[in-house]
Amino acid sequence: MIPDEPIPAADRVARRTALLEAALDSIEEGLILLDADARVAFWNQAATTISGYPRESLLGRNCPPGFYRLDARHQEDLQAFADSQQPVHGHFTTADINAPASPAPDPGSRPVLVELRHRLGHLLPAMLKRTPLRDSLGIRIGSLLRFHPAEDSDQLPHGDSGEGVGVEHSQAEMEDRLDQSWRDWSSSAVPFGLLWITVDQAERLRKTHGRDACESMLQSMTSTLRHGLKPTEILGRWGDNEFLVLAHERTPEMLLEHARQLLGLARTAEFRWWGDRVSLTVSIGVAQANPGDALSALMQSAQKAMQQSLIGGGNRVSHSPDHTHTNSRRSQPCSQS
Repeated sequence: MIPDEPIPAADRVARRTALLEAALDSIEEGLILLDADARVAFWNQAATTISGYPRESLLGRNCPPGFYRLDARHQEDLQAFADSQQPVHGHFTTADINAPASPAPDPGSRPVLVELRHRLGHLLPAMLKRTPLRDSLGIRIGSLLRFHPAEDSDQLPHGDSGEGVGVEHSQAEMEDRLDQSWRDWSSSAVPFGLLWITVDQAERLRKTHGRDACESMLQSMTSTLRHGLKPTEILGRWGDNEFLVLAHERTPEMLLEHARQLLGLARTAEFRWWGDRVSLTVSIGVAQANPGDALSALMQSAQKAMQQSLIGGGNRVSHSPDHTHTNSRRSQPCSQS
């Protein structure tokens, strides 16, 4: 057996470099590696996709002037910063990415909201974290910039607000569940759909019987809807008068049929207030996630479909054609009275 010939040192370095670059290019987050002189040593593919700047034009050069700046919501009083001698989020305090960094930046700083300047000139919101890189002696040898767009989290539509009580905590939990379900869909294609539900009588009941009556009615409706859910589904309040159901039906047709079943079940909700019996109906909007969707767009579609149900008189199911379709044909809007 002929022993393997040793690989020349230069070839080993080249192979490791190519392997490392391929690994960094596979990451969906933008990564920029700067040397000690703030010149670009590496610029991954995601950084090009997000910013529009091709790495070939930047390697060995400084980053574009004013590549990012802290969003106004994260601006700090610079005089107070100078007096305290404390780093501001571990980030630059100016719009110039090549300006001197704050002293002793904290590598554990959380990402902050910035305005990233695209190659075409427009600004886009992004979450960015800057980490100093040091050798074994603690000498700074460069910096790592990590960033990703923040548009989705900024544009999630809110539910209707009517001065309800006790909603904030439940909606915060729902946001966590929503985020987890979306990650599951994005990473493993677990079927994911949204039902946006509003009680048709909520606004009128709030005006005629008061906030406590409306809140009691919504709690009763929550209990009723839960009887129609499957074990893997999640129901939660969204805003004061509305609900979201996170469903995992395999097809858009199954999701629509499930929404119709919940529509019928809602009419059985028993609600009385000081002897008055109030008949209840709901309006439902349906949207099914498709490859390439953004969560914000999916939610906006479900909300718009729910509003279409309301405009149509309530007590019906509507869907967004863009987010509820089959491979063979695009479904037509449906309703049930």
